[in-house]
Order: sequence, then structure tokens, then C-alpha cells
Amino acid sequence: MQTHEIRRRFLDHFVKAGHTEVPSASVILDDPNLLFVNAGMVQFVPYFLGQRTPPFTRATSVQKCIRTPDIDEVGKTTRHNTFFQMAGNFSFGDYFKREAIEFAWDLLTKSVDDGGFGFDPERLWATVYLDDDEAAGLWQEIAGLPAERIQRRGMADNYWSMGIPGPCGPCSEIYFDRGPDYGVGGGPLANEDRYIEIWNLVFMENERGAGPAKEGYEILGPLPRKNIDTGMGIERVACLLQGVDNVYETDLVRPVIDTVAAVAPRGYGQGNHDDDVRYRIIADHSRTAAILIGDGVSPGNDGRGYVLRRLLRRIIRSARLLDITTPIVGDLMATVRDAMGPSYPELVNDFDRIHRIAVAEETAFNRTLASGSRLFEEAARTTKASGSTVLSGKDAFTLHDTYGFPLELTLEMAAEAGLSVDEDGFRSLMAEQRARAKADAAARKQAHADLSEYRELIDAGPTEFTGFDELNSEARILGIFVDGKRVPVVSRNGGPTPERIELILDRTPFYAEAGGQIADEGTISGTGSSATAKAAVVDVQKIAKTVFAHRVTVESGEFVEGDTVVAAVDPKWRKGATQGHSGTHLVHAALRQVLGPNAVQAGSLNRPGYLRFDFNWQGALSEDQRSQIEEVTNEAVQADYEVHHFTTRLEEAKAMGAMALFGEQYPDEVRVVEIGGPFSLELCGGTHVEHSAQVGPVTIIGESSVGSGVRRVEAYVGLDSFRHLAKERALMAGLASTLKVPTDEVPARVANLVERLRVAEKELEKMRLANSRAAAANAAAGAERVGKVRLVAQRMASGMSAGDLRTLVGDIKGRLGSDPAVIALIADGGDGSVPYVVAVNSAAQDLGLSAKDLVQTLGAPVQGRGGGKPDLAQGAGRKPAGIDAALAALRSELDRS
Repeated sequence: MQTHEIRRRFLDHFVKAGHTEVPSASVILDDPNLLFVNAGMVQFVPYFLGQRTPPFTRATSVQKCIRTPDIDEVGKTTRHNTFFQMAGNFSFGDYFKREAIEFAWDLLTKSVDDGGFGFDPERLWATVYLDDDEAAGLWQEIAGLPAERIQRRGMADNYWSMGIPGPCGPCSEIYFDRGPDYGVGGGPLANEDRYIEIWNLVFMENERGAGPAKEGYEILGPLPRKNIDTGMGIERVACLLQGVDNVYETDLVRPVIDTVAAVAPRGYGQGNHDDDVRYRIIADHSRTAAILIGDGVSPGNDGRGYVLRRLLRRIIRSARLLDITTPIVGDLMATVRDAMGPSYPELVNDFDRIHRIAVAEETAFNRTLASGSRLFEEAARTTKASGSTVLSGKDAFTLHDTYGFPLELTLEMAAEAGLSVDEDGFRSLMAEQRARAKADAAARKQAHADLSEYRELIDAGPTEFTGFDELNSEARILGIFVDGKRVPVVSRNGGPTPERIELILDRTPFYAEAGGQIADEGTISGTGSSATAKAAVVDVQKIAKTVFAHRVTVESGEFVEGDTVVAAVDPKWRKGATQGHSGTHLVHAALRQVLGPNAVQAGSLNRPGYLRFDFNWQGALSEDQRSQIEEVTNEAVQADYEVHHFTTRLEEAKAMGAMALFGEQYPDEVRVVEIGGPFSLELCGGTHVEHSAQVGPVTIIGESSVGSGVRRVEAYVGLDSFRHLAKERALMAGLASTLKVPTDEVPARVANLVERLRVAEKELEKMRLANSRAAAANAAAGAERVGKVRLVAQRMASGMSAGDLRTLVGDIKGRLGSDPAVIALIADGGDGSVPYVVAVNSAAQDLGLSAKDLVQTLGAPVQGRGGGKPDLAQGAGRKPAGIDAALAALRSELDRS
């Protein structure tokens, strides 16, 4: 049975049982604890926590999930994926254990002809929580499972929670016996390779307190209502129904392996375990990378971007270890698209962007591999020079941490160089890093924001937004919150100022921060007997995406729940905000016109007079491109296009070509903003000007990188743009006056001055080099015999840098010939620093001398620290008065040696 069919049968089964089919959410959700969605229930958390009333009592979904904590284990086991599809059915206070078990057993064991999966009932096992006699009895009653095929497990295995305070409850897992070929009998307690888990039924009935993630926490008491949350692993079921040994050989993953095998010198399944693991890593990570990019993630150095980068680099490294030397990532993305497209059409519709980002990261990482290879060669030379045949664990860790080299790649390169690797040292450093990361994650993990105080208002329905049509609205206060707690009244009473005061109104003209546009500012004032009440609105945020919370500073009087007030947006603020937001749309359209359709939005921010726009693009923009973008934008301003907005269905808007932000979740009904017909068409809920000319001049003030493959354009609009240009004009006039030339000749005169300065600096450098060589010759001529070596130990001219000293040391060393020699130069840096350099030639090293040791002797009197290699070391101190003592100490040390 094909995977797409497994998905369809699951959803149909539960839809027929009265469940609402809910589409998969993006793998990126606004959750304080999750980098990615890692379970099917995540998008329903507000319902389980009682923060929002669900629009249905039963739901079913197949959720895209990503789990990466054990990324290094991918490919080594038969059942783990970083990306997987979790099919689930959910009950919100409706049915409970009996129905959950009935639904699952019916679908698993019903014949294929009748719409089921056709599993043999005799090969299914169940586990239940230790004291869950009810679930054990239901398995016997409903499924006819004998007692010996129902095993009891403790809290770590069969009691589910989110790992933080919140809902929890016992669970029951369903396992399939793959047979004696896969290991010993005895059920899941004996062997989880033979008995593979395919479905987990969670009976969510309690609330847990703080404590460890899996066991040992306190059960606070029962939830107000009992819920059901289940998860069936699509890939694992596909593995069993398709009769393959592991999840990597199912119909949606095996094509990637075949794509790799077509170009790899060594095939898959040829008896080489390490090679098979590499094939599986490539197959697994290719799917995950495509899904991540499709949901709006770009490679980066932290957070989600770092995970994507790591996955892509593991693909490239694994391909290299299979001796694939040509680019392959583009073909892998195409294979994933073809396999996954029927279930995830966004992989098809957005393939050009997915392909471009993935291939760009492959190109960049190939350059990084070259840099890492140079570091390895240097580390190998140093290791051999020291007489060792073991590359240090620290060097191996640096290659892994900085350049992304896996240990196996370092081991292979080391073997080719005739070296081994301190694997224990490497693993020790890796363990330390993981411990730090785990501690950091635990420190950042927190309970979900408690929105229970807002529950009544959320359930009452969304705030009516009137700001598209008016800036002043009469409204009623529905709720007042002080530091998150609901109160009946708030006033300016001279007491301690609360950290946060929020007013919830039934309707409002204030725009709540969203879509890159920051919130409106203005006032909320009382009416009638409360006319003295006045508050400044400093921020507006949405709660549960529907209720507008006005964060205010009470300036006078008091506000009482139920009062009628007037909410007034500052018109100057709103005008500037609309200029900034409409300007963002114009810049976006201009970018796509100049750079092409691959310049896709990756984020934005706009406020009165200013905008910034992030977009996917490789490499900096040229001056010509920047000028063109600015010109196209201002041509649109001059054209005075009409700005229209209308509401339509999401699919219709996309069919019209309306641009959407990748990774953003949109409702079925969306608002479209159109500027100049085909010039700009975007999904947007923000406020805008009525004609493009109202944006005013747009001046691009900067273009920079904000991550791999993501660029940022910043610009001023309206009066702020004019002020910026006025400053630029004043600066140019000042330069023209100073240089005594017309303004149009300033660039040529400045270029002439820069060239003359460059020539002068070259002449100065020649003179300095000549002086340095003379100084080196004099120093070499003055070499003294100390102990067994010729010594040059001198205080050099004030102001010399460590680089200057290194250059001199090399020159002097060359003049002293092959006799044992030590050169030590030190100088007063002129800024309180004392740079110093020590060199020891080969003959002196043969006598047991080392620059790395001698630099410590030289540094002590000047309170310095340093280090280096046996032939050359350097350091810096902070006590110029100790320079003479430092040279004397060095002479004494050599005299004793």
C-alpha cells in the first residue's frame, strides 16, 4: 500500500466517524518550547490547555513533524526519521478510552477491501500504564487481546506530557510483531526492534506540575474535561505494509536512495554498513530540508536556520564519503518533490525557490570544506612535527564544530595521512557541548503562556477592527488586565505603576502589530461621567490571534469594565505607518522586477518613515541593481497608482498571483492589497495609503546580509526620505566648499586625493621596509653569544606592532645562518601594550630550546601572556616599564641552558 493511500485511508476513516479533517500546520508555529512542530497535537495545544474553545469536538489530521535531538543517530536504526508524518485523531471533551481503542483497532485490522490496513490481529501487542486496569480491560474486551499481549510500563514510557506543566495522562501504545527474524520474542519489553511501535493513544485526563520531563513530576489533579490525542507514524506503517526492512526503503524515501545510487561508485545494500548509513542520512535529510525550506526556513547560524544548514551539510558530507564528487543536492530536491508532491503540493509550486536555496548552500559548503581541509592539513603537519601519530581530540572537535566535519570524515583523512585520531577526546568535547546545549534548552523551556484569564473574551469572538475606515471609534471596555490578571477597574492613583495594563475593547481602530507593521499609537479616553479618564496607547498585540489587547499608560481618571470610551489613533502616526507599509510593497515589487521572481520576501518591518525588507537572494546587490530598485520604486510613486484592497478565498488569491509570506499560516478568507494592478499584488492585513504618490520619495539607505541567502534592504519614505536627502545634499555642499570645486566635481577630486594618498602610503611603506631591513642588519650584526646560542634580544622603536616584529624576526633569522640562534624582539606599543616575538631556529631547537617556552620568560616581567610553536611564538604585555627586565630574564634563562 502506497504512503499516499495510507494517509487517505486514515483521514477517511475518522471523517466517517464524525471527525473534522484539519490540514497540517506549518512545521514552524508560535510555541515557546518548540523549534519545530514535533507532534500532531501541537497545533491543538490551546484547546487542550483550555485557553480557547475548539470549533469542533473531534478532529483528525496528518501533521508534518520534525524531530532533530538525535540527528546523529539517523540511518543507524531502522525506524527513526528527522521528518515524519504523524496521523492523529483528537477528542476535546467528547469520547475517551473506549472509543479511541475501538477506532484504532478497527482501522488497523479491518480488511483492505473495507478501507482498513489489514494488519493480522494476532501480531499486534499493546502496552498500558502500570495501574491503568481500565485500558487493559478494554484491550481484552474490544480487541480480544490475551493478557500476555498487553504489557504494563512505567511513567517514562506510558505516561504522556509535554515535558512542562500542563495536560498529561496515561497512554497506550500499539506494537506490531515483525517476527523471529528480527529478534527474540517477549513483546515490546523484550525487544523494540522486533516489536515496532506504530500508534500511541494518549488518555489526557490530568494536569502535571513542574519537574523532570518524563517522570518524577507531581500530578496536580484532574483536567476539567478528558481529551484524546493519538499519533500513528505514517512512515512506520508504510514500512510494515510495504514489506520493507526499514523506513528508508518505503516508497517516498527509497527514490532518494536510488538517485544517489545512480551516481555513487558504491551501491546501497551491498554489505557495507557505513555506506548504507550514509545513503539513509542523505535520503532522510533531503526530505526534511525540502520541507523546511518550503515552510520558509533559510540556512543560517542559529535556531531553525542552523538546523537546516546542518542537515544540508550532512547530506553533502555523506555524499563525499560515498565518493560522489559532483553537485547532487539539486537532483535530491527534485526527487523529493516528485515523491512528496501529491501530499504536499507546496513542494511543487515553490520548487524553484527550494532548489535555489538548497543548491546555494551546497556551493557555499563546498568552499567551507576546502577551508576545513586546509585546517586539517595544518593540524596533521603540526601533529607529525611533534613526533605524534595521533591527531588530538581538540583538533577533530574544531573541524566538526567550525567546519561541520563529521568524525568519520576526519578519521578517513587522518588515515590517509598516516595518523589516528583521539576519538575519546573528541567524544568528551562533544559530550560537553551537548551538555551545555541541553542545559541552555532547559533554561529556556517554560510553561505555555497562561491565557486562561483571557478565555472568556477569546470565546466571545474576535475584536472588530474599524481602522480601515476610521481613526476614531466609540467602543466598550470588555476587559481590563493588570500584569495578566483581570480586574474591574484601573486608575492613575499615585501608587506603584503596574508593569502592564491592557484594555480589551469590543471594537478598535488601532492596528495590532502584525505582518511587519508595528502597532498604532494614540489614546483611549472616557466619555460622559468618565470623561476625565485618559490613557496613552503604547502598543497593541493580538491574543490568540483574535483579541486586540491595547497596552496603555493611564494618564488620568479611571477606566471601569463596561464603560464606553473613544479610541483614537494618532493621525500623524497612522499616515507615516501607511507610507512605510505601502512603501514596503513597492520595494518588494521593484526587487522582483529588477532581480526576478526568486527575490522572495523573507520578512519585513515598517514604521512611520522607515522600512526594511528581507528577501531570499545570494550575494550582495551591485550599485547598479540598487539604483534600479530605487528608480523602479519611485517611478511607481510618481505613477500615483490607486491602492485597492478586497477579501477573497485563499486559493483564489493565489491563483491571481498574490504574493504570500512563506511559512505564514493564512485563513480561508484573506485580504489582498493591489497597487497599480499587476505592479503589486500581495496578501496583507495591514493599513495602506490610497494612492502610491502618498508614499512620498523612497530612498534606499542600505543593503546587507542577514544570513546565508537572505539580504536586507532598508529605506526611508516620505518626509524622512526628504530629510535624509537634505542631509546628503548639505554634506556634499560642505565637501565642495572644503575642496573648492563645484559639487559635480567632488567625486573626481576625492578620487584624486585618495589616489595621491595611496601613492604616498606606498612610498612610506617602502621607506619603512628599508628602515626595517637596516634595523635587522644592525641587529644581526650585534648578535651576542649567550650560552650555546647566538642571541639577538633587543628593544625596538616605540610604536611597532606585533606584525612589524614578526617581519623583523624573520629577516634577522635568515641573516644568522645555520648556527643555533634565538631572536627576541620587544617594543613599547605606544598605547600601553607591549608586543613581543621570539624565534628559535632549527639548530637551537635541536639543543632543546623552544620559542613557546622562551616567550613565557620574556612575557613575565611585562605582565604578558603569549604562546605559539617551537619555532615562533609571540605575546603581548601591559607593563612597558618591565621591558629591560624581560630582556635580562631571557638572557639569564639562555645562559643557564
